[in-house]
Amino acid sequence: MKNVMLITFLGLSCVACVPAQKTMYYWGSYESLIYKMYAKPGEAPPDLQIQKLTEDIQRAQDSGKAVPPGVYGHLGYMYTTVGNLPQATTAFLQEKALYPESTVMIDGFLSRLQQQGAQR
Repeated sequence: MKNVMLITFLGLSCVACVPAQKTMYYWGSYESLIYKMYAKPGEAPPDLQIQKLTEDIQRAQDSGKAVPPGVYGHLGYMYTTVGNLPQATTAFLQEKALYPESTVMIDGFLSRLQQQGAQR
């Protein structure tokens, strides 16, 4: 029984010494904002999301990490909800530049933004 406990202790000690896995993205508050937006809408109004996402983008740049796919797209969406179409366009174009696989979706957003701008 002592041997089993000793082996278990040594095994757990070795695992504790392994450094934490590094991620390639700086996630910041992105995931919690998405959750709050759908599960607790009043806790994440668009202005707060814009502020938090902008801060996260800056922190990602400062840490030398990339922002995850969807951050700029979501930021663009938040800008549309507050009526800031120029900033929305900029954010959508940044998403498309960083993640070309989002081109079809982002082009759809941009097309609707242009239609919305033409109607004003």
